[in-house]
Amino acid sequence: MEIYRKDLWVAAALDRAHTEIVSNLDYNNEFAMVCAVILTYWSAGKDYKIIREMPAGYGYADIVFLPLPRRSKSAIVVELKYNQTAQTVISQIKDKKYIDVLKNYTGDVILVGINYSRDKKKEGHSCKIECVKL
Repeated sequence: MEIYRKDLWVAAALDRAHTEIVSNLDYNNEFAMVCAVILTYWSAGKDYKIIREMPAGYGYADIVFLPLPRRSKSAIVVELKYNQTAQTVISQIKDKKYIDVLKNYTGDVILVGINYSRDKKKEGHSCKIECVKL
């Protein structure tokens, strides 16, 4: 399993997007964070089908990016948590077997665990990115 070192960059980018897109009143709302993620990756729509709350394994993956036909892209599973750790979020993706929904997909799957905390000025966002091969 390869660990991507872009996790700090992604966390910082999402922190900026989340802060710019979402009002302070809705900051701790998961839907608001999902909107920030999707808007951050809006250009992905030309290469991916983006699915929210996809039934997967033993639960629902918050966001799944499925490569469109004839695109040589990795599938991406994104899970969001509030006041956890990014490693806890990655563990949930694995423990709940969210990638099982991709059993007919061949190639890399990028797992993205994103944590956002109550105190955005003190804690910010954390992110962990891993790549697994199916």
